[in-house]
Amino acid sequence: MRWLFWILLILSLATGLALIAGSNHGYVLIVLPPYRLELSLNLLLLLIVLVFVVLHLVLRLYHYTRRLPTNIRNKKDLQRLKNGHEALIESLHGLVEGHYKKAEAAASNALKFGENSGLSALIAARAAHKLKHKSNRDRFLLEAARFAPQTVIARLLLQAEMLLDDREYNQAKLVLQKLDEIEPNHPQAQRLALKVHMRLKQWTQVLSILQQIEGSEILETWQLAEYRQQAHQYFIRLYADDKAALAAYWNKMPEQDRLDKHNASLAAQTLIQAGAGNEAAEILQACLTRYWDSELAELFGRCIATDPQRQLQQAEQWLVEHQNDAQLLLSLGNLSLRLGLMDKAQGYLQASDRIKPSALAYLALARMAEAEGDIVAANAHYRHSAELNWAE
Repeated sequence: MRWLFWILLILSLATGLALIAGSNHGYVLIVLPPYRLELSLNLLLLLIVLVFVVLHLVLRLYHYTRRLPTNIRNKKDLQRLKNGHEALIESLHGLVEGHYKKAEAAASNALKFGENSGLSALIAARAAHKLKHKSNRDRFLLEAARFAPQTVIARLLLQAEMLLDDREYNQAKLVLQKLDEIEPNHPQAQRLALKVHMRLKQWTQVLSILQQIEGSEILETWQLAEYRQQAHQYFIRLYADDKAALAAYWNKMPEQDRLDKHNASLAAQTLIQAGAGNEAAEILQACLTRYWDSELAELFGRCIATDPQRQLQQAEQWLVEHQNDAQLLLSLGNLSLRLGLMDKAQGYLQASDRIKPSALAYLALARMAEAEGDIVAANAHYRHSAELNWAE
């Protein structure tokens, strides 16, 4: 409808102008001695309009010609930006899809077009790393540092992560130290530093980082507990030949780590082997008082402490609440044997065997029968112990 309106308007104006011109009989006389020029008024008006139109077109052509180099340059810049943006998007798609060769080529093109130089260089570096092109990876990292120094944090994080993948732990550690100087306690940097120190078996630093990030969302609670457990178990084994140092380290551990079943079991076994039965019994008793674990209860009976009678009394108190715990009964049997209470020991060991036969229970029964001179019974118990041990 709009084009019809304009056609009607133009036709109306043309008709009006034709009627006005047809009724106009005026003329114009131009005198420039010795010349005289007589023109109709309509022709003069037409000439004026034509001159205006021609002059307007000439001026537009002049301005267009004068701006032509700038327009061409702007058009090239727009095309370059478009190509760069398309290349960057293509590189991102290639990276997330696992097409690393495509991602590296596209990111390299985006970098040439100057499209977000820092991001393009980092994408190209990651893709090259996935393709094991170390020289290209390092070159792209250098270009990221040169063209986009403001991306230093992202660049160092990526570099540390890639060095960690390549098992260059000491180099990764240096990069993370540099990053820590720029932005201390960066969450992702702390996560990477934790991995680096764990690979390097630097458990003191591991515990320090775990203490810093505790309460944050960098790691899940179970991950924190697992990593702390690994670190503590390393030091427990380290001090295996020095029971005083082991006891001192154990006392410095946080309570939640001392109550960990695996830490307590390892520490108790290590102290038992070192002849520190009292310390081992204290560790196990502290855990079993807070929560129950059958394996720790059995280990309690192996502790050769200076007061086995007290141990037996404590174990019998636990038996009130855990009457059907085979390993607790085995522990009671071993403690009774140590005190020379043969009848009580036999009762506990046989009760343990009825609930859950075990090689350790038959081994204790065999030693008791052997001590009483009943070789036939001792051999039978030894045989049962060996069969169960083989089955396990």
